[in-house]
Amino acid sequence: RKQKRSCLMVGTDVYRPAAIDQLLTLGKQIDVPVFEMGTGADPVEIARQGIEKGKELGVDTVIVDTAGRLQIDSDMMGELARIKDTIKPDDTLLVVDAMTGQEAANLTYTFHDQIGITGAILTKLDGDSRGGAALSVRQVSGQPIKFVGVGEKVEALEPFYPDRLASRILNMGDILTLVEKAQEEIDLADVEKMQSKIMEAKFDFNDFIKQMRLLKNMGSLGGVLKLIPGMGKISGADLAKGETQLKRTESMISSMTKAEKADPDLLAQSPSRRRRVAKGSGFNEKDVSKLVQDFTKMRSMMQNMGRGMPGMGMPGMGGGMPGMGMPGMGGYPEQGRRKKPKKKKKGFGSL
Repeated sequence: RKQKRSCLMVGTDVYRPAAIDQLLTLGKQIDVPVFEMGTGADPVEIARQGIEKGKELGVDTVIVDTAGRLQIDSDMMGELARIKDTIKPDDTLLVVDAMTGQEAANLTYTFHDQIGITGAILTKLDGDSRGGAALSVRQVSGQPIKFVGVGEKVEALEPFYPDRLASRILNMGDILTLVEKAQEEIDLADVEKMQSKIMEAKFDFNDFIKQMRLLKNMGSLGGVLKLIPGMGKISGADLAKGETQLKRTESMISSMTKAEKADPDLLAQSPSRRRRVAKGSGFNEKDVSKLVQDFTKMRSMMQNMGRGMPGMGMPGMGGGMPGMGMPGMGGYPEQGRRKKPKKKKKGFGSL
């Protein structure tokens, strides 16, 4: 779609229960038509008619979804070979689970040897912290990795860039992917408007909610933070705590009136308003008070950072890192370790 291409998906997985229904649901979600002939038809014939349907619709890309199979199942492998001979695809991509480690490479090699593939798609790469499977697939099979899956949503299927994965493995982040994700979600006009609000200290709860939703659209908090240099080693417990705090914060802001969202000082000056928001959101008054207090601190900090370091940080965040030090979050501990006090050097060290 980004490349202005049209698409048709063809469902030939007649073996797994509800596989075709799942593909139809996906097609509706992403607005892509799906061709299927039910579970009683021959997969080879479905694939052939699917290609004809694509030509009839005038689409320029047809994705044929075949059933998952073991390389030791000769009947299923033979069926796959017949599908390939019938439709003669431009690309034959094998979907491999990155969590299987070295077996992912062996699987790719075997399928290439028996069927002939042009590349692989590695899924669950977000769970493979070292990325070893990606290195193995390329080295052992000799075939390139075309795409990687880093989550459960459609947006989590990304083109594979070797240098970016190497950067993630070395805990150096992946700034290019982060920038691309931000560019897809951010409107430049909104950025300029937000920057002026930050500079004038007019950033309110409405703007804050907008920033939180922007962050959600870019993916999970953990997924975004892993793209930032040095943030890849944050523990799962800290990430879960951050996600929970963001939900708590959104719940409290949703219980505010329009006037309170637009003018946070109303809450800062009125205990009765804070009590009402606390009851409406199901939290304690002290939680709401802390939210308002943290928000006021963050707003002044962002104003100072915006003046001192223009252009730093994510657009619209005024130099502040999303999820770090947000109201109600309190930031993340530094990997849960305290710095040890420096010991005084003795003897020749003091010279």
